[in-house]
Amino acid sequence: MTTITVYKHDHRGRPVWHYTGTVVERGADWLRLHAYFGRELVDIGLVTFRKGDLMVEWFYADRYYNVFQIHDGAGGPIKGWYCNITRPAEITADTVTADDLALDVFVSPQGEITLLDEDEFDELQLDPAEQAAALAAVDEIRERVRQRQGPFAALR
Repeated sequence: MTTITVYKHDHRGRPVWHYTGTVVERGADWLRLHAYFGRELVDIGLVTFRKGDLMVEWFYADRYYNVFQIHDGAGGPIKGWYCNITRPAEITADTVTADDLALDVFVSPQGEITLLDEDEFDELQLDPAEQAAALAAVDEIRERVRQRQGPFAALR
């Protein structure tokens, strides 16, 4: 298995955070990796992230989002899916870089969808084409959840 470094940037391309994970599967324009949550505790109201939670992460070079399937601990039940609306990821042999566009989607284990950070997204003042692509990504996530496709195949 290959170790990869994930770089999260803000919408201007400035580094915000980075961490490492292990590549589990790779396609021509996507990859899936395993990483472990490294902060002590983050509670967003809908889900609590704890140090050591397994994050199964999908990144796409041709989509305006990534998906993190959050597990309780290293192998416990799924807490939900956290989807970041981003520019398409830049994927190399040993790095993944994504520019975060503030808008997020949380999907509960039962398939309930909550849109997050709409105000922050509106404040970015993206050009109309990129704003439309980001909103289309939200619609695509909703449809994939409805059809239980890809990362959402494990929905109850």
